[in-house]
Amino acid sequence: MPAQQRYGSIRKAYEFIKSHQSKFPVDVMCRVLGVTRSGYYKWLKKPVSDRGLEDARLLRLIRASYKASQGIYGAPRVFLDLREAGETCSKHRVTRLMREAGLKALHGYRTRRWTVGKPAVLVPNHLKRQFSVSQPNRAWVTDITYIRTWQGWLYLAVVIDLFSRKVVGWAVSPSMRPELVLDALLKAVQTRRPKGTIIHSDQGSQFSSDAWRRFCRTNRLEPSMSRKGNCYDNAVVEAYFASLKKERIKKLIYRNRDLATADIAGYIAFYNSTRRHSHLGGVSPEQYEAAHVG
Repeated sequence: MPAQQRYGSIRKAYEFIKSHQSKFPVDVMCRVLGVTRSGYYKWLKKPVSDRGLEDARLLRLIRASYKASQGIYGAPRVFLDLREAGETCSKHRVTRLMREAGLKALHGYRTRRWTVGKPAVLVPNHLKRQFSVSQPNRAWVTDITYIRTWQGWLYLAVVIDLFSRKVVGWAVSPSMRPELVLDALLKAVQTRRPKGTIIHSDQGSQFSSDAWRRFCRTNRLEPSMSRKGNCYDNAVVEAYFASLKKERIKKLIYRNRDLATADIAGYIAFYNSTRRHSHLGGVSPEQYEAAHVG
């Protein structure tokens, strides 16, 4: 029997003896339940073991990390928070304590489904699923997703730098107008000043417009496109949208578009500056850039 289960069984035996000692002799109950009389009296003086006290202390730290992430951190990221704070507990212990406390990462609604049509290529695929790049502004990915509100859909376009997975530009609109993706890309250009950067997208009408191609040419961006229906070529931005909907939106329907926009802005700020990213070794995009860009 694992040590943790055995400790729980002995504790339950002690609790049973304590609650029935007025009816039955302690010696008899200890013998029947397979525990020692000395152990029982020692437990009476100190019901909670040193390990139990330490578990309680760690659980308080775990709850603080979980609450600070607004419920999106599972055991691996909480463990990194504890390690950064100087704790030396194991990841398995964090997993056990979170499981016993009912703490688990929250999930939201699914991303959109894809339909496969006839293969077509408007712009060559320069990215070719090379999702790991060695420097900032080598390759960006972009796409659009939708958010539910009682006023109707709110569409969100983002631009992500593959080097650090940072959201370098974003915009929202009540419709999927071509200007939506241009607004997001304009913010990215203004903050990052790219030169020869690949900007990869799907073959949506917003990304195949003349305005998109002219903007890319003017700002020294090299358009790249997946073949129609191939969602895997844009997996990084799809993963970001999945995280947004699991970790922040969580099946909500916002009262209006303004509230949705404010909440999205808060998540993007959290994602860029604080949220631990597994691809980056457990640090945030901004921390990763600070450590790797001289």
